[in-house]
Amino acid sequence: MIALITGMVLILMGIAIWQISNIYKLIQNKMGKEKDDSQIANEKDNDTQGKLMFAFLVFIYLVTIYCFWAYTKVLLPESASEHGVPYDRLLWISFAIILFAQTITQAVLHYFAYKYRGINNRKAFFITHDNNLELVWTVIPAFVFFGLIIYGMVTWGQIMNFDDQDEDALVIELYAAQWNWKARYGGQDNVLGDANVRFLNDFDGRNSVGIDSSDPNGWDDIVVSQEFHIPVNRKVIFKMRSQDVLHSAYMPHFRAQMNCVPGMITEFAFTPTITTADMRMNPDVASKVERINKIRYDNSQELIANGEEGLEPYQFDYLLLCAKICGSSHYNMQMKIIVDSEKDYNKWIQQQPAFSSIMQ
Repeated sequence: MIALITGMVLILMGIAIWQISNIYKLIQNKMGKEKDDSQIANEKDNDTQGKLMFAFLVFIYLVTIYCFWAYTKVLLPESASEHGVPYDRLLWISFAIILFAQTITQAVLHYFAYKYRGINNRKAFFITHDNNLELVWTVIPAFVFFGLIIYGMVTWGQIMNFDDQDEDALVIELYAAQWNWKARYGGQDNVLGDANVRFLNDFDGRNSVGIDSSDPNGWDDIVVSQEFHIPVNRKVIFKMRSQDVLHSAYMPHFRAQMNCVPGMITEFAFTPTITTADMRMNPDVASKVERINKIRYDNSQELIANGEEGLEPYQFDYLLLCAKICGSSHYNMQMKIIVDSEKDYNKWIQQQPAFSSIMQ
């Protein structure tokens, strides 16, 4: 990495020196000390540059079409949360407007550069001022942006304005620490007990999220570390804490992300709509899994040939990730999320030990 940065610095320094020398030559020419006209474009140069501009227009459109064809297959599948549907709709509408504006403006820019290139004394039609044109390219973008802002604020309000006292919602705490996640359930009463980092060393260090043992609400709390389960079609309110540095709870398939800030509790809520089993049957997901496993198989053959252990086949799972660069093992900070039917969720949660079991 240091070698790469050093090389980039040297290249930039070379470019800077070259540009300074060009500026010096132009100044000398301007002062009449030199008669160098090598920097002045002639008709041949203008013709070449105009054609290159038009060729570049064709190039960027071809690249855009190729990217749509080649890389849309790696996008996230349909949203697995209730709020993700309007979220995705807002995203795609924004993309469509940006793509339309970019396509038109780039076409006009490059075409005019080609059409009015300086050959045969050709000159572009010069307009000092036009009120109608000013009105068109000011009012139309203003209305479009205003509409997008209002639409975005309404969508944001729908997503973030949730009732954190909803008795029917499942309450789960996501606890972030370098470099792992833990999830804490409220137990039978669905109420989380008080917690603080000062209690992490209680019970020979087994109090992994710092539950306050003097609070009866915490005695039935359940803490899991490898994976956590949530029931489908039931609102889940996540309360998030960080033990050390700034983390970010990112659940991409649910279109959910919220920072975990040391010393405070942040919240986010969503309702999962697709179980893990059903998402694995999604054609887009199945296609992605097939491509990934093909790559893993090819790599496994190479590893086995070198006497190493091959890679196991990949199976889709929802994931909780950290979206902040929180340290050297940031890339490894993830936790599996299982979306179950209500019956399967209840069966799983009943098998998990409560905090009171480590208090004895």
